[in-house]
Parts: sequence; C-alpha cells; structure tokens
Amino acid sequence: MFARTERLLLRPGWAEDAPALAQAIADEAIVRNLALAPWPYGLEEAKSFLDAPKDPVLPTFLLFRRTDGEPELIGGAGFARTPGGGVELGYWIARAHWGNGYALEAGRQLIEIARTLGLTRLEAGHFVDNPASGRVLEKLGFRPTGRTVPRHSCARGSEVPCRLFTLELAAGEEMLAA
Repeated sequence: MFARTERLLLRPGWAEDAPALAQAIADEAIVRNLALAPWPYGLEEAKSFLDAPKDPVLPTFLLFRRTDGEPELIGGAGFARTPGGGVELGYWIARAHWGNGYALEAGRQLIEIARTLGLTRLEAGHFVDNPASGRVLEKLGFRPTGRTVPRHSCARGSEVPCRLFTLELAAGEEMLAA
C-alpha cells in the first residue's frame, strides 16, 4: 500500500532503504521513545527491520519528504497489534524534521487508511517523558484513557511509564483541526 499527502510519500520499506533508514533513525533521542527499536541502531538493525515479516492486514510505512529530486526518508509510521488484540498507531520522525508537522500529516493519513481498512478504533501511547508525542496524538483526535502503564523500551532496556490513548473511528467522525 502506498499513500501521498501534500508533503509526504508513505510506502513500504524495501531492502535498498536500509542505509537511509539507519541514517534517519540512528539517534538515541528518537529510538529511546520507541518500544521495539534497539540502541545503538545501525545498518544491521535497519536491514533486520526491513527483512522482518510484516502483518499483511496492518500496513507499515517509511515516510519520505517529497522534493523536486529524490524523496528524502524522514521517518516511519504504521499499525501494529497490541498485546490485547487492538490496533495501535505509531510513528517516528528524524530529528532534523521535528517541529515541521510531519508527524501530524502522516498521522492524519494513517487515520484515513484505518477507516479504509474498516477499523473502528485505534490505540496509541507515548512514554511520559516524550510529551510532544502526546500533543500530536491529541491534535489527531486521540483521547487519553487516564491510564499510564509500564511498557518496555528496547533501547532503554527497561520498563518506562507509557500514557495510553484511544481514537474511535465512528462513521463520519471528523478529526480535530490542527
């Protein structure tokens, strides 16, 4: 599955993306806020991620900033199953592109994809020491559940408090304006 927004191309990751992926995500400030990414993160980790089997129903994407030339890999986003069987939305953006609204733009597109897939509810979470991610989720229309639970961070090698959110995708429901 592929998708385009005003500034982004969302597409599956391919083996030849490994060097660009490793370069974009190899920043402890990014990886420490992801549950499953290890630290340090290099070319071998990027290759392993791209080679790993993917859920055929729940797409994941690399995010490319559209340019006049070659698109630039600036992040990743997608869906995954939660341990409870729900569907979780997740994303990351390379540090050089923080503060430009790319997470919000990608998130809006993912919500439209979720609706197309017939999903009726999304879950998300952020580590409590990453409040910027919580602000993105709230702008996307996610609501805090009031629960904070421990979640393992592979990069940190420990459990970290994670604030949980949900988004009901009722027919005709509109997202909050940014």
